[in-house]
Amino acid sequence: MNWETRVTKLLGIKYPIIQGGLAYLAYSELASAVSEAGGLGQITALTLKSPQSLREEIHKVRANTNKPFGVNFAIGNYGKGYEEMVEVAVEEKVPVITMTGGNPAPLFKLLENADCKKLVLVAARRQAQKAEELGADAVMVVGQEGGGHLGRDDVGTMVLVPQVVNSVSIPVIASGGIGDGRGLMAALALGAEGIEMGTRFIATKECVHASPEYIEALLNSSESDTTIIKRSIGAPARVLKNAFTEKILETEKVSPTYEALKDLISGKANKRFIYDGDFSNGYGWAGQVAGMIQDVPTVKELIERMVVQAEKIRVKWGQ
Repeated sequence: MNWETRVTKLLGIKYPIIQGGLAYLAYSELASAVSEAGGLGQITALTLKSPQSLREEIHKVRANTNKPFGVNFAIGNYGKGYEEMVEVAVEEKVPVITMTGGNPAPLFKLLENADCKKLVLVAARRQAQKAEELGADAVMVVGQEGGGHLGRDDVGTMVLVPQVVNSVSIPVIASGGIGDGRGLMAALALGAEGIEMGTRFIATKECVHASPEYIEALLNSSESDTTIIKRSIGAPARVLKNAFTEKILETEKVSPTYEALKDLISGKANKRFIYDGDFSNGYGWAGQVAGMIQDVPTVKELIERMVVQAEKIRVKWGQ
């Protein structure tokens, strides 16, 4: 099967599969494994301690693979050090920069003279059109099934992706609810030219920063074991259900303000769950695709079986 799409040509990758930013988890081990297996791996920049830490992660990726990779900037969740982090990515000639979680315009300004491909995560048609106007080379479109931060309109991937495809001329990458070859083929059928996966890549051998307890929680989850937090403050995000997220939701009912929620939704609370496996005092991001995760393969094994499954579907329908 010929896997060439505008996305594979744009990014210089074999398969149209992109690994999501994954705050506190997407570092050199995972990024290099995804890129080496034929997809596009990413380092998450803004949960690293310093610009120098980002530089070191970039060097580690390049020590493990000569394939293209990206650096993700979750711009809605970070302040201090933003510009310095971008400078490092530009200095290191990172081939792909992705932007999630906020207004990408300031980052485009910083990247004006940078020789890199620019991808923006969006959750609505208007956001996709704006990203194209700013100069995005492609947009990643996340439906409400996805993990982490989502759009405010609760539109699913199956509906949102073709709407965005119809509204922009640049390539569209589908995200949200995708975890196997069936999801890949469905995305292509909707008009997308690639996919982004976050949650599924957490449950892989190379996602070494995720605690065994976090992985086990994903393995034991059904499609109904996630919930949306932060809706009351206009920043809906999908997480695994637990007693701590119930506490967040109860607080939102009583005091729907950032001040009341800030300690509960902090990065520290996230790390207590994903690093320490402390379910009673933290939360973990996850999409509904968690209900499809039944094992913890290597990244190479995961991508290879996705491709095989997708190719079998292609043969089945005679295309």
